[in-house]
Amino acid sequence: MIEWMRNPLRGGGASPAPAAEAVAFHRALPGYAPTPLVEAPALARAWGVGRVLLKFEEERFGLPAFKFLGASWAARRALGEGPHDPSRSLVAATDGNHGRAVARVARLAGLGATILVPAGTARARIEAIEAEGARVEVVEGSYDDAVRRSAAMAGPAGLVLSDTSWPGYEDVPRWVIEGYATIFAEVAEQSGEVDVAAIPIGVGALAAAAAHALAGGTRLAGVEPVGAACLLESARAGRLVEVPGPHTSIMAGLNAGVPSLVAWPVVSRAFDVFCAVDDAVAVDGMRRLASLGLRAGEVSGGTLGATGLLLADDEARSALGAGPGSSVLVLLTEGVTDPEAYARLVPA
Repeated sequence: MIEWMRNPLRGGGASPAPAAEAVAFHRALPGYAPTPLVEAPALARAWGVGRVLLKFEEERFGLPAFKFLGASWAARRALGEGPHDPSRSLVAATDGNHGRAVARVARLAGLGATILVPAGTARARIEAIEAEGARVEVVEGSYDDAVRRSAAMAGPAGLVLSDTSWPGYEDVPRWVIEGYATIFAEVAEQSGEVDVAAIPIGVGALAAAAAHALAGGTRLAGVEPVGAACLLESARAGRLVEVPGPHTSIMAGLNAGVPSLVAWPVVSRAFDVFCAVDDAVAVDGMRRLASLGLRAGEVSGGTLGATGLLLADDEARSALGAGPGSSVLVLLTEGVTDPEAYARLVPA
């Protein structure tokens, strides 16, 4: 099932944001390598477009998702270059990938970390965070409850490194957005300009980075889960609104009920289409990716599945300006982060 709408707030797009420093920072880190841009001619034929390009964030600096890009750059901006005060620790709320990235950043900086996860977070994701040396605290409630708990832990000893923002807390999330620019700098080098891009949306930080980087020449589609479509519902209302939990989609990284305060004005003006899909679409997408030889997680599957459904709908296709010669970018933001669930959902 898919629900989609033209963005009634679309207008003016987004101006490019400063990105060169973040890109240079990442490229200088040990272990840096661009993630692959996979050409998928079978999908292009099925979807009736010229090219389909899958930017696959299966592995970044040894982690199975893109989140280290934002966390590492935000930490550099917030902490400066080492040595760092070992009495300080990093704090973050997460559904899995962002928290693991923050935990990795803390370990590399010689700092402690407390990562807050909502109840119901997959055990595999908690164990992966703990393996980085962080303390994990399970918060009864939703991801948004975990965010509120993290905000309350800010202080001289605790630096909150969040990818979402709220009144009075805007600098760090803005740096996270800057950090994600590396993805799109790579896309530009690997393919040049694309006509349509499908971007998964949780709180909106990645979507804001896409808006800044692809402003002007690319139509943008945002993908959210049914039940946690906070950007879609905010666009519909014409103002930032909260979608109350519980948020139970298997697309765990997108289970956010409140858009980021700094991302909202950018995304709300730059995206052409917002859509919400159910978990069956994510499973179908994961299986389709597996048939192409790509082992990707639930968010990646949901983004791929949603793109196919949008391009099969004449009105949505028109809203995205997609035609037989169009190039379509699908951002696959994670590999497999819950192997047990993957084995259940994508039989060998």
